[in-house]
Amino acid sequence: MTAADRFLERLARERACLVTLQASRGSAPREQGAWMAVFAEGEIGTIGGGHLEFAATAEARQRLSAAQAPGLLRYPLGPALGQCCGGEVQLRFEPVSAGDIDALRARLAAALQPVALFGGGHVGRALIDVLSRLPFALSWIDSRDEIFPPSLPSGIDCQHSDPVQAAVALLAPGSRVLVMSFSHAEDLDVVAACLTRQRLQADLPYVGLIGSKSKWATFRHRLQARGFTAQELAHVTCPIGVAGILGKEPEVIAVAVAAQLLQSLPDRR
Repeated sequence: MTAADRFLERLARERACLVTLQASRGSAPREQGAWMAVFAEGEIGTIGGGHLEFAATAEARQRLSAAQAPGLLRYPLGPALGQCCGGEVQLRFEPVSAGDIDALRARLAAALQPVALFGGGHVGRALIDVLSRLPFALSWIDSRDEIFPPSLPSGIDCQHSDPVQAAVALLAPGSRVLVMSFSHAEDLDVVAACLTRQRLQADLPYVGLIGSKSKWATFRHRLQARGFTAQELAHVTCPIGVAGILGKEPEVIAVAVAAQLLQSLPDRR
């Protein structure tokens, strides 16, 4: 269960003050959009820890008890709080209750980056476990029936698609795509569909294919035969994962790929 899920589940029972980092200048402990929910007792989420979070928690709890309207406060991290970051943040304090759940669910989901994972094998399952804890909205796609495990983290959109590449046209704009099906033929068709969409719409910022350099050499030759240019093929990342991580266990690959996806995200500082 993600922090957002835990927040909304608890909000159904008790009021909270939602603290959101609206803007920052200079060095700051978290990025724009970071949030924490402060309840009468306890918190969920984080805006960076340290003295900033301590001061913001106290302010939020005071606003919650006084039923104050939403408001903005500016925090110079060095002069006011003694933090070595030295920058400045602007925090929004917003009392919320059960009646706000639907709007908050949509708002928190909008901050997630869409990722489409093609393939329900061992690495795919390990990736779902890792990525479900990160700021991604996950679509998990396979051509096989009954491939998805019965117990999944909340918020995973499981899709059966046959042919599997037909799902590419329906992906959310801005999706990062990971291709690791049970079949090299399916992998090739999904990558080709991604490159075709990228040619027409240029809205898939990352297309990653699991496999070795020799697999990519074979795929590159076959994709060239389908009419894709060298410039278009350069948009595909293969092998996937950050360099220097040598393990081939599914969980190790998942961590390396998750790190690479995080590197591909836009800078929100």
